[in-house]
Amino acid sequence: MRIPLCDLKAQYLYIQPEIDDAIKSIIAKTNFIQGEEVRLLEKEFAAFSGARFGVGVASGTDALHLALLALGVGPGDEVITTAHTFTATAEAIYYCGAKPVLVDIDPKSYNIDPAKIEERITVLTKAIVPVHLYGQPADMDPILDVAGRHGLPVLEDACQAHGAEYKGKRAGSLGIAACFSFYPGKNLGAYGDAGMIVTNEEKLAKWCAMMADHGRTEKYSHDCIGYGKRMDTLQAAILRAKLRHLEAWTETRRRIAALYNQKLAGVVETPYEPDWVSAVYHLYVIRVPERDKVFQRLRETGIGAGIHYPIPLHLQPAYAYLGYQRGDFPHTEEAADSILSLPIFPEMEEQIDYVVAQLKVALH
Repeated sequence: MRIPLCDLKAQYLYIQPEIDDAIKSIIAKTNFIQGEEVRLLEKEFAAFSGARFGVGVASGTDALHLALLALGVGPGDEVITTAHTFTATAEAIYYCGAKPVLVDIDPKSYNIDPAKIEERITVLTKAIVPVHLYGQPADMDPILDVAGRHGLPVLEDACQAHGAEYKGKRAGSLGIAACFSFYPGKNLGAYGDAGMIVTNEEKLAKWCAMMADHGRTEKYSHDCIGYGKRMDTLQAAILRAKLRHLEAWTETRRRIAALYNQKLAGVVETPYEPDWVSAVYHLYVIRVPERDKVFQRLRETGIGAGIHYPIPLHLQPAYAYLGYQRGDFPHTEEAADSILSLPIFPEMEEQIDYVVAQLKVALH
């Protein structure tokens, strides 16, 4: 049996008529850039996330970059974020000419430790970017509290957290703005790259939309020098078709995670989910001894396990210029050495027993 980490083909077959119709409609209209479906998706996904405005862009990385620029982040500034995330979080800060200032994680949630943020704030700090890693929201109340006391905006990196909830509020409605990725493997994924900024701030939304479209508000009138970071209409149409299923897919992911938790209790360290969040399990991440050996054994049995992420940001060659050393963020380093992502996707319920059985073999 071969079980991928994420089965995009099974998902496509489940909703094939809807996807095919969406693609054919765009091709027939030949409205590939800035088509109506982009505007509709912006409204629908913003509403889904509990925000007033959405701005479709070309990727989650572009969403982070533009949102940071909209917040005034520029050369010489500092932006606080987590040491345990995908490189795009820090890349977007770098693109602005700013310096990523990293913070260790809470060892249970893998999200940024709010108690460690204030000590990293300086006169150069311009923003705080918590990441809702693996589909579980960061602990936002203490983050917003420290940000408020220092007059700093909080930008959510929600690229893995479509539909996740924190104390009854959706990811996307917690900070001044939030950024989502629609990379194909995400819970809501395109058939290529795409992303979105959501916010309740109309001025911020309009500025990001203008900058994503070469700095213009009319076809040949450019108010400033912008970027080519638009979402294309084909991806918007695909995402609109998928968005209708996202709530049901999330419920299924949560049910699969609960089954994993039940079957792996006492076997490995399963994900921690506090009662004040509702995680969407973009990834199901466990901790195991001798992780690399277990990972290899699972791969040999056809199980598409993953590691997210094996090298922390502060130990990546690309960020050596920041001057961090091994030992600076011990909880992040411990996690990077022991975490393992098991397959999770809405169509896999009948395959859980095989994954669990092979994991138990791999552990011995």
